[in-house]
Amino acid sequence: MSAPKQTVSDLGFIHRFVPAKRNDSRTLLVLHGTGGDEDDLIPLAKTIDENAAILSPRGKVLENGMPRFFRRFAEGKFDIADLRIRTAELAEFVLRASNKFGFDPASVVVIGYSNGANIGASLLLLRPETLRKAILFRAMLPLRLDKLPDLSEKEVLISAGKFDTMIPREGTLALEDLLKEAGAKVTMNWVDSTHSLTQAEVQKAREWLEK
Repeated sequence: MSAPKQTVSDLGFIHRFVPAKRNDSRTLLVLHGTGGDEDDLIPLAKTIDENAAILSPRGKVLENGMPRFFRRFAEGKFDIADLRIRTAELAEFVLRASNKFGFDPASVVVIGYSNGANIGASLLLLRPETLRKAILFRAMLPLRLDKLPDLSEKEVLISAGKFDTMIPREGTLALEDLLKEAGAKVTMNWVDSTHSLTQAEVQKAREWLEK
């Protein structure tokens, strides 16, 4: 039976936490896309690692009533000031959650989709201590930095759709290039799909994480 939902006053985000099945398991921080919620990606997370703990917050920004993790001015045009604030807020939430639920903050792997993948990439760039690894589905470069962090100990899987009309190819390639420049070990996976995920890429994510 899954854990009950937590209230927004609890740790700052409406969220769900699913305990790990084993004491030595990692924790998956799952971040939904626009219009999603804290329930959306839990089945995906369980498919990728059935033993892991799962921490799933709901984005607090509303766009036409749809939850997001940060504001944007238009499709692909992000509010960078808000992104920085929301990234710091999310990082602090993960730290508070690790204290409350007793998981190792050094074991956190982010699994993000679309808007969730973009703020996951922002966590890597602005608060890299928050994450050990990252699986980013349908991500693009969220922001540019004057000084890059040292990501030499980070591993990242980026999975992108060849026919995705919502995420520009150049934005995904820019993210790949910047993460590599910062020293991250990046695996790039292009799939014959649109913005929707495929079973094959989810299986690839599972295999990548097990290595």
